[in-house]
Parts: sequence; C-alpha cells; structure tokens
Amino acid sequence: VILSIMNNQRMDTPNLLLSEIKSKKRKYYDNKYSNFTFNGTLKDYSFHSTENENIERYDQFYRDHKLLLVLFRVLAVMPIQRSTPGRMTFSWNSTATLYAFIFWIFMTIIVLIVGQERIQILYTTKQFDEYIYAVIFVIYLIPHFWIPFVGWGVATEVAEYKSSWGKFQLKFYRVTGTTLQFPHLKSTIVIISIGCILCAFLFLFALSFFLEGYPLWHTLAYYHIVIMINMNCALWYINSRAIKTASIALAHSFQKEILISYSADIFSKYRKLWINLSELLQSLGNAYARTYSTYCIFIFVNIVIAVYGAFAEIFDNTNLSRDSYKEFGLIVDGLYCSILLFIFCDCSHNATLCVAKGIQNVLLKIDVRQINRKAKSEIDLFIFAIEMNPAIVSLKGYVNVNRELLTSFIATITVYLLVLMQFKFTLN
Repeated sequence: VILSIMNNQRMDTPNLLLSEIKSKKRKYYDNKYSNFTFNGTLKDYSFHSTENENIERYDQFYRDHKLLLVLFRVLAVMPIQRSTPGRMTFSWNSTATLYAFIFWIFMTIIVLIVGQERIQILYTTKQFDEYIYAVIFVIYLIPHFWIPFVGWGVATEVAEYKSSWGKFQLKFYRVTGTTLQFPHLKSTIVIISIGCILCAFLFLFALSFFLEGYPLWHTLAYYHIVIMINMNCALWYINSRAIKTASIALAHSFQKEILISYSADIFSKYRKLWINLSELLQSLGNAYARTYSTYCIFIFVNIVIAVYGAFAEIFDNTNLSRDSYKEFGLIVDGLYCSILLFIFCDCSHNATLCVAKGIQNVLLKIDVRQINRKAKSEIDLFIFAIEMNPAIVSLKGYVNVNRELLTSFIATITVYLLVLMQFKFTLN
C-alpha cells in the first residue's frame, strides 16, 4: 500500500508542477499586461499647443478633403471649421453655425410648403402607383428635419475626430520618418462631389419630366436633401479609404524597419502607432453614430417601399408597356438606395480588414529565433494589443458596420416584402 501511494505521488508530481508553471506564467503575463496602458494618446506622443503648427504642416488628409467639408458647410449639415492651425472646432456662436441655422429655416419653409402639397396627394389619389410615389417623396423630405439632430448635434464629436487625424499624421511622421500621403484622394473627392451634385439635379429633373403632378418648382425642396444623402455616402467612403491607406502605409513602413533591425524599440513605437490608428477607426463610427443610424433607417424604408411598389405594379398590370416608366422609377429608387447601402457597408469592411490583417501579416512573418528576449516581449505586447483593441467600426455599440450588416439588411427587407406581398394578395 505504501509503495502504491508513493508511486501515485511520483506520477502526480509532474502534472502538479506543470499546472503550477502554467498558472504562474499566466499570472505573470496578466500582471505585465494589466500594468501596461493600451492607449493611443501616450506620453511619448503627447501634444501641446505649440505643436499645432506641426500638426497643420503634416495634416495632408485635411488639405485633400477640405472641399468635402466646405460642401457640408454650404448645405448647412456640418458647420465645423478650422478655427486654429491643426484643429477643427464647432461653436454655436460661429458664423458657420449662424449660416446653417438661417439656411435651414429658409429651406424648412420651402419643405413645408412642398410637403403639404405632397401629403395632399395621399388623400386625393386613388391610383396605387401615384400613392407609392407620393409616399416616397414625403419620405425624402424627412432627412431635412433631422439635420439639427444628426448634423449639428454631433458636430463637436466630428470636430474632435477630424482633429485626431492631424495628430495621427504627425505621430506617423515621427515614427516612420515619412509623411502620410493619400494618392489621388483630392482628385477623387472633386469627381465624387461633382457627381453627387449632378446626379441629384438629373434625378429630380427626370422626376419632374416623367411624373404628372410633380411641378418643377417642387424640386427646390429636394436638391439639398438628395445632395446631402449622396455626400454622406461619399464622406463615409473617403474616411474609410483614408484609414485603409494609412494602414497600408503603416504596415509597409513597419516591414521595412524590421528588415533592417529587430529592435524592441521599433516594435514598441509601431505598436503605439497602430493602437492610435485602431482608435481612429473606432472614433469614426462613434462620431457619426447618429448620422449614419438615421441614414440606414432612411435607406431601409426607401428600399422596402420602392421594391414593394415596383413588384405590386408589375403583378397588377397585365400590359407591361403601360406606364412602364413608373415601375422603372421605383426600381431605380430601390437600386439607388441599395448602392448607397452597399458602399456604406463594403468600404467599412475593407478598412476594418486592412487595419486588422495588415500589421498581423507582418508580425507573423517574423522569425522569432533571430530576435532577443526583449523584442519577443514587445511582439507579445503587440499581439495582445491587437486582441484588446479590435479594429471595428461600430455606431456606438448599436451595430457593427461591415458586410454582415448588408446581409442582415437583405434578410430583413426580404421578410418585410414577403409580408407586404401576402397582405396585398389577401386583399385582392
């Protein structure tokens, strides 16, 4: 019996030692990581007012997309401005806000006049297609009334987000020794801005030409709304593209650095820079949470009504050539909103994927046998930082903006359409 007990103790000892070693190692890393601050605004890269001139010098992103900010001020959507070098600000007492308020009041009068006539059609018309068009035109007027809530209400957060771009670019220069560039971004913004304005004018002129009971002066209430919808999509695309470009540039610079030396300082400074980029991506969704939450709701409602109206008209009309342009108009409206939704989700997905995978691919290619213990520790910290700071675009936690959101929209829209079509067939 004594021998058997001794044998059992001898067999259990290695397992006990192994478990103790694992637990001690886990506690060691937990203590080590818990004492480390994974914050993008680190002491080594803190900024003072005297460095605003340097931020202004290296803020290439602001110079490239300045036209976009001007257009949003003209539309009275986002009255932020460059009050001091290297800093975007918003103030309720500024001239930009005063102009936005006056412009919004003036356009509100026009929108109310046009909206009253469009609502009157809902009570007078008996044709299904005319009723659907009237509903859609009323829905297109709604975004005007939430501008103070989704535009001016988040202007302070948006100004902070825009200012953080300048700080990040200065950090990028200090770490990499090169200026962050955005190839062809300025020309792309010019083309997109002109395209958004032209599309709005052509869309509204076409409606006035093809639809009866839609006079040309009614388009005055819709120009700034349709342009704003287009520009919001363009703004999201430009910001996502800029973050993607910054991530690619960061990964390339990091790879060049480690080819020269596996210094622990290199891993440390690039880790801090990557954390700042990840926080920049997260702040994009947080700053524009209200704007794009309502944007998604607007697109969802438009797609459901437009597609339902088009299908209902196709099933009801035996002669497809009769009033075919009306069905075509509904289909165009559905496709238009679907394209906006796809761009919104897809560009966020690409930016998120690039930020998350770009630097990870470089880290995985490192041969840890050729580096010292301190550098290995920094790599562990880098990997842990990536796990603790996931590169996601979230509208303040309500929804993550990626391709999964697109598939969720498609599934929900399909369910709504099936229910609506069942109601229609039941009534018939």
